Amino acid sequence: MNNTILVIDDDEKLNSLLKDYLSKYGFSVSSRTTPSEGLKAIKQLKPDLIILDVMLPEADGFETCRNIRKEYTTPVIMLTARGDVTDRIVGLEIGADDYLPKPFEPRELVARIQTILRRSSGNVNENIRKSGGLSMNVKKRLVTLDEKEIDLTTGEFEILKLFLKRPGIVFSRTQILDSLGDMEWDFYNRSVDVLISRLRQKLKDDPKNPRFIKTVWGAGYMLVEGE
Repeated sequence: MNNTILVIDDDEKLNSLLKDYLSKYGFSVSSRTTPSEGLKAIKQLKPDLIILDVMLPEADGFETCRNIRKEYTTPVIMLTARGDVTDRIVGLEIGADDYLPKPFEPRELVARIQTILRRSSGNVNENIRKSGGLSMNVKKRLVTLDEKEIDLTTGEFEILKLFLKRPGIVFSRTQILDSLGDMEWDFYNRSVDVLISRLRQKLKDDPKNPRFIKTVWGAGYMLVEGE
């Protein structure tokens, strides 16, 4: 079955070009030009990935991404004409999985899409990892905290998987970025801190008295070994 991609962008010409180009790689593409139409389409289409422009009518892409994250963990790639580092950080903070400045090479977009879908497809060996009250089923991409399911974005999931694979080992920011593969987050080391902060919030983890993720000053981060 083809992966379904939803494009939310008010540039109808770009939407048409993306539909034609991405279809050559086996993707089924639908597009919407406003956030309200896009949110309705998510509910109807249940896309595998969303391409979201920052500059939109009604509400900008950041607000739209926040609204998406209230209900869905669908991977989101944000597009911007500005390419501002601050915009990229904001995108990470609100739950975007990747960020691509305009203009971009269509083949690069395809590579980003394929990387994210591969990471979220579950095409890996069944693997249950646990630490304390935290449990991860890698194949099902299911994470539970004290037996309650928590929703993680692709980046958050990959970082937690890295930690659970080797609890008690300190990982530098560079090592954490490397674990994210082709995702274009190596522009600024603070991107790791943003993702860690988001992950801590979802794990209800106090950085001053960590149950799970400990900051090792000057070195990086590690997962506290749980029982």
